[in-house]
Amino acid sequence: MRTPYGTECPFYYEDYYRGRQTRACRLIERTPGGGTWKPYLCATCPIPGIVRANACPHLALEARVAKTWLGLREQVRVYAVCALRLVEVPRPEIGCGECHLHRLPHSDAGNHAP
Repeated sequence: MRTPYGTECPFYYEDYYRGRQTRACRLIERTPGGGTWKPYLCATCPIPGIVRANACPHLALEARVAKTWLGLREQVRVYAVCALRLVEVPRPEIGCGECHLHRLPHSDAGNHAP
């Protein structure tokens, strides 16, 4: 779904049906101790970029609302784990580096030479 800041995010949810005004981040909601989500957090959230860059089915994401260094602003912090290898992924945009080795090779059914 498209966030208030125009990016596609699979975890953003909104519902305005029959007068409801529900907006939420499902990723922050399901993370224990994730904090309170506010719409302005979508402006700098790294999740849409991570999802666009890495489509690995083994990447498990958690997100928390955290204060910045001086405590004046809030931002979304991401924690990523490879569910296949059970290791922390320091750069979720790239992935763990091992999952692509376990994928099945592409079938070249239409590219066989006679």
